[in-house]
Amino acid sequence: MKIGFDAKRAFFNVSGLGNYSRNLLRALKSYFPDNEYILYTPAKKTSLLDYKDKGFIVKEPGGFFNKTFKSYWRSFSLAKQAGTDRLDIYHGLSHELPYNIQKTGIKTVVTIHDLIFLRFPELYKPVDRKIYRKKFKYACEIADLIIAISKQTSNDIKQFFGIDESRIKVIYQGCNPVFRKELDSAERDEIIKKYGFPESYVLYVGTIEERKNLLSLIKALNTGQIKIPLVVIGNRTGYFKRVNEYIEQNNLKNIYFLETISNDELPAIYQKAEVFVYPSVFEGFGIPVIESLYSKTPVITSKHGCFPEAGGPSSLYVDPKNIGELAEAIKKVTEDSALKQKMIADGYNYAMKFNDDVVAGNIMNAYQNLIKSG
Repeated sequence: MKIGFDAKRAFFNVSGLGNYSRNLLRALKSYFPDNEYILYTPAKKTSLLDYKDKGFIVKEPGGFFNKTFKSYWRSFSLAKQAGTDRLDIYHGLSHELPYNIQKTGIKTVVTIHDLIFLRFPELYKPVDRKIYRKKFKYACEIADLIIAISKQTSNDIKQFFGIDESRIKVIYQGCNPVFRKELDSAERDEIIKKYGFPESYVLYVGTIEERKNLLSLIKALNTGQIKIPLVVIGNRTGYFKRVNEYIEQNNLKNIYFLETISNDELPAIYQKAEVFVYPSVFEGFGIPVIESLYSKTPVITSKHGCFPEAGGPSSLYVDPKNIGELAEAIKKVTEDSALKQKMIADGYNYAMKFNDDVVAGNIMNAYQNLIKSG
């Protein structure tokens, strides 16, 4: 098969949609190397995607107009180029499909990660909500197949866009394979020392924004009189001001912040943690949960939405806004070694369903079934 991808995020986005795109492309190329994979991107950025060694074909805008107006190319001109390239399948990896691609005869797939902008509209600017709704809804309406990264997202597509369930397939995503490698104690200790982190800590990984609810975790540690330090890995938004005000008002000293860290070092941070706490109110899926399971670190996360899909049966689930419930869960994991070991073992076994071969196989089956459907 000749399969084309909207690869903008793979080249440019450091996390989130970029990680999904890179991980999926890498897995497909590794397990199904006989297909031809064409990556369409407004420009090349080799620091994020090693496309040369992997054997991908990369195509950029052609002609003065498309090179000058790259967003126009991606949304409006790309369908014609995909038709010229005689693709069997075009896969929009991040919510979008080029306009009029349905007229080319190419089978189309779009991955929808979440519809958070519709569930929590107050977190987005009105103009952004309008643009997202138009693009996402159009992609869902014209796609031959919609891939939802969780049952939660599948339900949202049906609820907000009125899409028939028969056109949606839930296929979970994987994560970077670096999280599946267990580092030796010397390697872990070296990285912990490099950043000045304590020997024992609770870990939070994620953007410091209101939806991800870091403040509730800090309040739980404080009011629950839990003395274990907290390590926070994530970029700051305006919400950080509220977090920092609480820290200063309560004179908290055992919280360590780090905004950026490489994927090569992050596994050590996970593997040294006593417990990973992800109190997000809502996500499309929650990749940090999987990263933690692979790292053999127990997980506490939210009881609603997609989180049980990511965390499996042995993670602990709480109401993320209930400070007391969150504190009790942390105490339970850090004070009960038998429970902690069971969570680690069960969680690691559960994570096997997110292995590259499983994810790539599920995606390829979806492609093949689409081609067979005529």
